[in-house]
Amino acid sequence: MQKARIKLTSPDFKQLTEICGQLLDVAEKTGVKHSGAIPLPTKKLVIPTRKAPCGGGTETYEKWQLRIHKRIIDIEADERTLRRIMRVEVPEAVHLEIELKE
Repeated sequence: MQKARIKLTSPDFKQLTEICGQLLDVAEKTGVKHSGAIPLPTKKLVIPTRKAPCGGGTETYEKWQLRIHKRIIDIEADERTLRRIMRVEVPEAVHLEIELKE
């Protein structure tokens, strides 16, 4: 039996947890062993920008932040389970990678 490692990344936390729940439901319904959704550290991209458009005045900054959330799901999958996983509709905000291992 093959092992599939599914890596999910998204800036939207709610959509990410929804998709993880759907994938785990598929794994439970087909009766295969699974572990996950294992949370990985959140990547924070911080961009400081000057508030003042011109160079005058005091230097005040705004900090814009983008958080990228990551999850890993491991499934001991057969072909039928993988086909069901591929049918799950994934929104554009969520990036999904499936890696197969022997």
